[in-house]
Amino acid sequence: MPDTAQLLFGADAQGQPIGQDLRLANRHGLVAGATGTGKTVTLQRLAEAFSDAGVAVFAADIKGDLCGLGAAGNPQGKIAERIAGMPWLNYAPRAYPVTLWDIHGQSGHPLRTTISEMGPLLLGSLLELSDSQQSALYAAFKVADREGLLLLDLKDLKALLNYLRENPQALGDDSALMTTGSSQALLRRLSSLEQQGAEALFGEPALQLEDILQPTADGRGRIHLLDASRLVHEAPKVYATFLLWLLAELFEQLPERGDADKPLLALFFDEAHLLFAGTPKALQDRLEQVVRLIRSKGVGVYFVTQSPADLPDDVLAQLGLRIQHGLRAFTAKEQKSLKAVADGFRPNPAFSALQVLTELGIGEALVGTLQDKGTPAMVQRVLIAPPQSRIGPLTEAERAALIATSPLAGRYDKPIDRESAYEMLLARKAPAAAADPAPAGESFSDKAGEFLSGAAGQALKSAMRQAANQFGRQLVRGVLGSLLGGTKKR
Repeated sequence: MPDTAQLLFGADAQGQPIGQDLRLANRHGLVAGATGTGKTVTLQRLAEAFSDAGVAVFAADIKGDLCGLGAAGNPQGKIAERIAGMPWLNYAPRAYPVTLWDIHGQSGHPLRTTISEMGPLLLGSLLELSDSQQSALYAAFKVADREGLLLLDLKDLKALLNYLRENPQALGDDSALMTTGSSQALLRRLSSLEQQGAEALFGEPALQLEDILQPTADGRGRIHLLDASRLVHEAPKVYATFLLWLLAELFEQLPERGDADKPLLALFFDEAHLLFAGTPKALQDRLEQVVRLIRSKGVGVYFVTQSPADLPDDVLAQLGLRIQHGLRAFTAKEQKSLKAVADGFRPNPAFSALQVLTELGIGEALVGTLQDKGTPAMVQRVLIAPPQSRIGPLTEAERAALIATSPLAGRYDKPIDRESAYEMLLARKAPAAAADPAPAGESFSDKAGEFLSGAAGQALKSAMRQAANQFGRQLVRGVLGSLLGGTKKR
C-alpha cells in the first residue's frame, strides 16, 4: 500500500506506484508532450490526486473536456485493463467537487478582477503598449491613487484618460508623459480590447481568493476550472494576463507557510507558452521571480505545454516534477530539441531516455520526480493511472446542474456597478455642464443630474465617496504591477 502522503499518478513497468511526496509538490512541475499523447488525462489524474489530498486546484479547461472531473468515470476496454494492473489504485468511479468559471459568465460563474487589481504593468502587457504609452498609463494610475479614483472596469479607465486629456494639469510633474498621441493610443487599445469581449473580465464582484481555497465538507480540495475553450483562441492575451494576475495576487496575499506537509493550492497553466510569448522583458523577469518564491506560500505551479522549450530556462530550472509524454522528431531541429528534453532527466541505466521518448504510447510518459531531500530521482517510464472521473466533457445539462448547485451560486453571477472613477468624474463635470449646457442629445450631463438628484442620493454619494477615497489610497496593484511603481500600498 503506497504512502498516503504521496501524489500518486502512475506505475512503472513492474506495476509499482510512482508518485511525488506531497510535501515536495510545491516545487512546481511540467506536463509536456505532442498533441494526442495524453496530457489532458494526466492533468485530470493529477487534479484528482490533489483534491483527494485536500489541496485546492485551479486549472484552465482548454479543450472543454477537463470538466469531466465533475462526473463519475465508466472505464471500459484498455482503460479497464490498465486499472486492473494497478491494484494499489483502489479505483472507485466518482465525481469530484468542481466549480466552473467563465470570463463571459456563459458556461460558469463570471470571473472578474478590477483594473486597479490588475495594475499598470500587467494591463500594459495586455494592451501591448509601447514604452511611452506604458509611461502614460503609469501616470494615469498615479493620478487615480492621488485623487482616490477607483478603477474597477474599462469605462473607469477610459473616463480617467479622457479627463486627463481635458485637464492635463491634474498630472502634475507627469504632464509630459500624457501626450495627445499617447492618450489617444491608449483609448484605441482599450476599444480594441472591448471588441475582443475583454470588458467582461473587469468589474465587480471580483474573484476572492478565499473562495478557491475553501475545501469541501468531506475535506477534499475543490477543483476550479476556467472554461478557456474560446478564450485561448479568440483572446489568448487576455487568457495569459488573467493567469499572471492570479499568480501575482496569490503571491501578494498568501502568508508564508514554510515547509508544510502539502501545498495549499495547485495551479495548472495549460498552453503555457502563451504566458511567455511576446511578454515584455520586465514582466518575464518578475514572473520568473514569483515562480521561484511562491512555493513558500504553499502554491505549486504546473505548466502544461507541448515542449519544454516553450518555457524559459530559468523557469524550467525550478520545476521539480516532470512528466514528459511522447514527442516526434522528423527534422534536425526537432531531433536536437528531443535530445535536450532527454538530457533534462537524471539518467536511468535501465534504458535510454532519448530512445524511449519516441516510443511512448498514449498514456505513457517519462517521469522525473524529486527524492526526499529534493534532489532529482532517476527517470522512470510510467503508465499514467486512469482518472476516477469521466474522460470526456460534461453534457450541457450536467454543466448547468453543477453551476446551479455550486456553493458560490449567486455570489458572482450578478454584476455590481458601484461608484468609481466614471461616476466621480461624471459628477465633477456636472457643475460645468450646468453652467454651459451641452448640445441637445448629449447624455453626459443628463446622467450626472440624474445621479446627483435627491437628498438621499447626495447622502449616499457622499458616504460612498469617502469609502472610495480611503480605498483609493490603498489601491491593490499586485506584486507584478509594483515592479515600476514602488511597493504595494496598504
